[in-house]
Amino acid sequence: MGYLGGFLVSLRQIGRKQRVTTQYPEEKAPKALRVHGRHVLNRYEDGMEKCIGCELCAGVCPARCIYVRGAENDPENPVSPGERFGFIYEINYLRCIHCDLCVEACPTEAITESKMFEFSFTSRADAIYTKSELVVDDAGMPKHLPWEDWRPGEDLNTSAWMRATAPSGAAEFEGIIGWSGELGYGIRAPEAGQELKDAITATHGHDDHGHDDHGHDDHGHDHGDHDHDDHGHGGH
Repeated sequence: MGYLGGFLVSLRQIGRKQRVTTQYPEEKAPKALRVHGRHVLNRYEDGMEKCIGCELCAGVCPARCIYVRGAENDPENPVSPGERFGFIYEINYLRCIHCDLCVEACPTEAITESKMFEFSFTSRADAIYTKSELVVDDAGMPKHLPWEDWRPGEDLNTSAWMRATAPSGAAEFEGIIGWSGELGYGIRAPEAGQELKDAITATHGHDDHGHDDHGHDDHGHDHGDHDHDDHGHGGH
């Protein structure tokens, strides 16, 4: 079939039920609860910064995209509750792979990832986020930069996986609050339990791998009694 076989991916969609075209970018498909997007530096509910300048996030980053330098707090006008604070904080998004290891390493939950991952940089300088761009504003909300496409709710459930169980993963800690409050949000709710997730999955007709109840997955592959898949390969 050669290159013509690729057209079967589109042609096999003709006549199928439940075909939905998302009018992107005006409309966007719902994002998974644990999507890793643009980082934010959080504050405590009293407005003080959570970052203590320990540089653990920079040390654990496999892409070497984080640059942090700590400085001593002024006792008369402290920036964070600790002895030190993040004086310089930069993330190079031309290198970042959104692995979330920085979030896991942070001892104060200062850095988390939002659900916004659509950037449109026009220069390399724009891709290097500084502390002034990463720290949430006085209301606790992420700062919206001109080249970012934020949508309602993308600041919620930031780095949701860290609110699933205890760091050790012990199941008996599921649903137990073990994190501090954040400016603008207070104490974030724990991630939903597995039973609730299973119920939501059953309602939408997809499992955790994107397979639906009609014998197709989200990549257009058939799993029923068909002679060919969507790449033109015959069954055996």
